[in-house]
Amino acid sequence: MKEILPDPDFILWTGDDTPHVPNEKLGEEVVLEIIANLTALIKQVFPGAFYSEKLLGPNTKGRMIVLNTNLYYDSNNQTAGLEDPGGQFQWLEDVLTNASKAEEMVYIVGHIPPGFFEKKQSKSWFRKHFNKRYTEIVQQHHAVIAAQFFGHHHTDSFRMFYSNGGSPIAAMFLAPGVTPWKTTLPGVHNGANNPGIRVFDYDRGTLQVKEVVTYYLNLTHANLVAPRWEREYRLTEAFQVPDGSARSMHMVLEKISKDKNYLQRYYQFNSVKYDLTACDESCQTDHVCAIREVDFLKYEECIKARSFTAVSSLPAKPLLFLCSLLGLLRFQGHLW
Repeated sequence: MKEILPDPDFILWTGDDTPHVPNEKLGEEVVLEIIANLTALIKQVFPGAFYSEKLLGPNTKGRMIVLNTNLYYDSNNQTAGLEDPGGQFQWLEDVLTNASKAEEMVYIVGHIPPGFFEKKQSKSWFRKHFNKRYTEIVQQHHAVIAAQFFGHHHTDSFRMFYSNGGSPIAAMFLAPGVTPWKTTLPGVHNGANNPGIRVFDYDRGTLQVKEVVTYYLNLTHANLVAPRWEREYRLTEAFQVPDGSARSMHMVLEKISKDKNYLQRYYQFNSVKYDLTACDESCQTDHVCAIREVDFLKYEECIKARSFTAVSSLPAKPLLFLCSLLGLLRFQGHLW
């Protein structure tokens, strides 16, 4: 990446910190040591568990907001009964309100995203009340949120936020993982990825995402020949949209929900060209609903609606043939 972009304005690190290997090959003691070393390093560089920093540059009125979304993780039993762990939600609202008054635009960065995992139906990461609060904050303050950047999934995807009237108001980019990790979640088909990293082109004045370029390492080629990082795709070229705004990302969603060619293109990018199999109707439903609906209730409604549509669209000829056959059998029975 030094050769591709030697001097980026900043680097977003969305986690994880420890290697994803089986417990017997690592162990709790080693993991705790890694976390301790990283924590000590982070304390020297970063101002806190969650924080806000003004972006540097003469022509920018941008601000970076970094959240600790591990507080909302459904595996975190320490915060399960709390309404606002660490006071982070209230702090976030205050920062967004002040940004609006100062005419700033912001990027929001975190590790664990709200919503659902596109590779496993109905698998969420946030607890329900945390998910609701975060979604409400984005809806209320969307005018100052230029984009959101999260990780955790190790997949290349995105999430949409809409107004109560259905207009696209914010987009969240989910970064592919550098780690070629295969998920251990039961029920996930082919849940692995090639290593991927991406570059965002943005407007320093407005923070508008203008382009997203993803680079990847083809593991098959690396193992057989030699490691080679190469460009995988450009957002504007691959999906024929003008930029990475909320409106453009809504256009991408519409394309992959209605066009099989765009769907398959997105699906291959989702695993950073590791899984090249076809994405069928069930797969399409899981991805489209996860992208479209971050809200828990609306997500379940999306799943039900698309599943009903899929059943309703089954060809009628076999049913008509069966009915005709049954009628014939009844008629023959009457003759006998």
